Amino acid sequence: MTAGAGVTTSGIYSGTNEQEKGKFMRSRTILKLATATMATALMMAAAIIAVPAGLKAQAGDTVLKQADMEKLMPDKVFYKGQSATTQLRNSGGVKFADGSYLLTTMVDTSGYSTGIAAKYQAYFITEEPIKVAGQKLAAGIYGIGFIDGDKLVVTDVGAHAVLTVSTSTDAGLARPRPLQVVADAAGGYRIYAGRRYVRVSR
Repeated sequence: MTAGAGVTTSGIYSGTNEQEKGKFMRSRTILKLATATMATALMMAAAIIAVPAGLKAQAGDTVLKQADMEKLMPDKVFYKGQSATTQLRNSGGVKFADGSYLLTTMVDTSGYSTGIAAKYQAYFITEEPIKVAGQKLAAGIYGIGFIDGDKLVVTDVGAHAVLTVSTSTDAGLARPRPLQVVADAAGGYRIYAGRRYVRVSR
């Protein structure tokens, strides 16, 4: 009787131990899966952070480099009655997913009057209508200039003002250049002149 009771008790303990062991193994498996998932997520986040802002083009778009610009832009461009040499080392642009282009390059304005040179610092081409700081700009060829008062002025090739918008300043920009185009994390693109910039979008 006592022996039978002992066997029964031992069986209960054995069953209990197996259940506890099973729970422990399941918990370890769940913990391993959770750890692996978290590690993957952290690696993906690190990879995204490591990509320079200028390379994060919108889906299907391509931010153009100097080599691209040299194939697309001429050595000289016409504006207000004369031609000026382009400075393609200070240029940038975007090839959009639909194949259209936005291009801009600094120009040598030494042959222009002071008044013209102040508002014509770069040549600007857009093949499709865009928005500049939220204002609509038709497809066309323009001059642009970052002027006093934290403004950007857009002029037609006759130097007539088309629109004027406010600019922003990026104090944290690591490597400011006279002119560059980079993708904006919030969407669209930024045209920089030094640390000052204006946002453009489709």
